[in-house]
Amino acid sequence: MRYFETRKARIEIIPMIDIMLFLLVFFAMMTLRMIPTSGQLSKLPTSSTATAIPPPKLMVEIRANGQLLVEGHDAEPADITALVKARDPANLAVTIAGSDDASMQYLMKAVDAVRLGGATQIGLAAKQVPR
Repeated sequence: MRYFETRKARIEIIPMIDIMLFLLVFFAMMTLRMIPTSGQLSKLPTSSTATAIPPPKLMVEIRANGQLLVEGHDAEPADITALVKARDPANLAVTIAGSDDASMQYLMKAVDAVRLGGATQIGLAAKQVPR
């Protein structure tokens, strides 16, 4: 009699646990690998690899004392963020030009203000070094 009894189907969870553990380790490793590359890339005002880019739709200048100029007018980081939001941020090309003496902190303030506005196309102006 026991030979003809139907057996219940079982779901084996051990292979599923193995796969989930593998996925967890994979995504953790990929996330750790992506963290060091998430910083801002910047070049000093002179560069031997400077290339020509199309004229910017918005120009932000940084003076040595940290003063920000947008299209020739004084501006605060909040003003830059509002200006970028007012224009089409998805298609807005912003170029940041700085003085030789400008601190990296001033550059980061300008980049942060532009990125808070939603722009992703950010270029840094540089003079090409004669070879």
